[in-house]
Amino acid sequence: MVAEMRMIRWMCGYTRLDRMRNVVIRERVELTPLEDKLRETRLRWFGHVKRRSVDAPVRRCEVINLSHYRRGRGRPKMS
Repeated sequence: MVAEMRMIRWMCGYTRLDRMRNVVIRERVELTPLEDKLRETRLRWFGHVKRRSVDAPVRRCEVINLSHYRRGRGRPKMS
């Protein structure tokens, strides 16, 4: 969020010394936050996945039973 606002400020020609609120700058540029856009695309992908059949490889992980699986102690392996 900080990097995004820094880029928006740079595009508009404002600096932190101008002491303008982020909300005011966003209203002038009419940009939605990047977090909202990312959430929107994730939800769109989720909708595609849910419409697939249960036999599809993407959906097969929903029915896997991991109750017998136990993770080892210590630091995880690199691979």
